[in-house]
Amino acid sequence: MTLPTIIAPPLRGDASGAPLLPRLVLEPTLSQTGAFDGAWWPRSNDVMAELPDLITALTAHLGRIVRVGLDADAWDDVPRSVTVDGQVIRISWFPGSDRTISLSLGFQNHFLLLVVPPETGLGTARTAMAGAAGRDNNATAAELLP
Repeated sequence: MTLPTIIAPPLRGDASGAPLLPRLVLEPTLSQTGAFDGAWWPRSNDVMAELPDLITALTAHLGRIVRVGLDADAWDDVPRSVTVDGQVIRISWFPGSDRTISLSLGFQNHFLLLVVPPETGLGTARTAMAGAAGRDNNATAAELLP
């Protein structure tokens, strides 16, 4: 079994100054063959605090992110765009599940991540993230995060 790729270029630091890395796991081959391409476990519902680190981490592996789609009801004060490393990334929102985030790299190149709610316990989060990062995963968000 191949272990998931963990991506973590830090932007923020914790109280001691240690890097505060995004809790992110991607399907190791990046084949985009499953329902999800990985999972993200943000530390809060503050999209402006969480999203830049995610975009920086994903850009390092996937290339430039041009648009993010998320459920605005799951986040505090969602803006229309965010600037990360000098690049403006548009934010779209849709009604539905707070358990997904869509990242667009181009017109037909989209990644879908399971979003583990910040308050989720460690064991549940690890299990859900591993399931979402499995190759050819077919589970729904509700199945991964009961």
